[in-house]
Amino acid sequence: MTSKTIAEGILRALGVILAIAILLAFLYKISAVLIYIAIAAVASLIGRPIVLFFRQKLKFNNTVAVIITMIFLVGVVAGVIALFVPLLIQQGQNLSLLNIDALQTNLEDLYRQLLQYIGVKSEDLEQSIKDSHLFSNLNFGILPDFLNSIIGILGSLSVGLFSVLFIAFFFLKDSKLFEESILTLIPDNKENRFQHSMETIKNLLSRYFVGLVFQILILFVIYSIVLFVFGIENAIVIAFLCALLNLIPYIGPIIGGILMAVLTMTSNVGADFSSVILPKTGYVMIGFIIGQLVDNFFSQPFIFSSSVKSHPLEIFLIIIIGGLLLGVTGMIIAVPGYTAIKVILKEFFSENKIVKSLTKNL
Repeated sequence: MTSKTIAEGILRALGVILAIAILLAFLYKISAVLIYIAIAAVASLIGRPIVLFFRQKLKFNNTVAVIITMIFLVGVVAGVIALFVPLLIQQGQNLSLLNIDALQTNLEDLYRQLLQYIGVKSEDLEQSIKDSHLFSNLNFGILPDFLNSIIGILGSLSVGLFSVLFIAFFFLKDSKLFEESILTLIPDNKENRFQHSMETIKNLLSRYFVGLVFQILILFVIYSIVLFVFGIENAIVIAFLCALLNLIPYIGPIIGGILMAVLTMTSNVGADFSSVILPKTGYVMIGFIIGQLVDNFFSQPFIFSSSVKSHPLEIFLIIIIGGLLLGVTGMIIAVPGYTAIKVILKEFFSENKIVKSLTKNL
């Protein structure tokens, strides 16, 4: 190997690294556009069954079916905004304006009452609180910061709402446009397989995302009813946040349960611990558990069986791997990404023994 060959190899490697760096920088600069495209893609997958219903059942023209579907989706979004978002923002601001020092004091009082309730002596109790430094080390500002970030995200999404709707319209109207642009990169002898796999992916992911919408809605209704029944302040926003957190597999429900329990206990400050706070929190958590049981034994099995068609162990492992690779984002996109990969593997490597085992239900 000559020095010229080595130099050319080094220059080629540097060129590839530079190109990748430029590409990543470019993607970072247009990250807002990529987010709009991703949201529009999900919206188009949710609206796809409606378009197919109008086209196949009612024999509507494709453009007319898409326009009616977009009007329906915009109407649903507008209705949600009109009914819930002002209330969510108002209640979210109430929570974000919590007196953090007062919240810490309230939790210390609750902690003291809890230890007294289980029989810890008062002198041991005070020493335990001083020695533990538990509440002084906790960052209670996380709660209002989290709520403010949620409200900020809603506000930023509203700015790009027109862009999302515009992109979603053309995703629905010209659904073949994306496929045809990719087909230019696919060999002619594999075009039919690719088209078939894309159609299967769209069908499965449409069912998956529609199922997620109903999953969040069911949990939101259950949580809201439970919190309203027991007179918990800011019930709507708490129910909304806990239902939304359920999108994060496994970890989300745990965080939602802790959030609901803490806010339930702090909404009854000054009440007797044993006769008011503890029973009310217990009843609310029973309602939370009922919601999770409904989700685990009804919503999720329905979503996974009718859409991704994967074994629960597969789903668990894929979500864990996604979380290790990309954190919370990886956990959220793991299932749809894995579903798309399985469909492609079945279409192009159907004779492989491992692929055949993984995709036997597709």
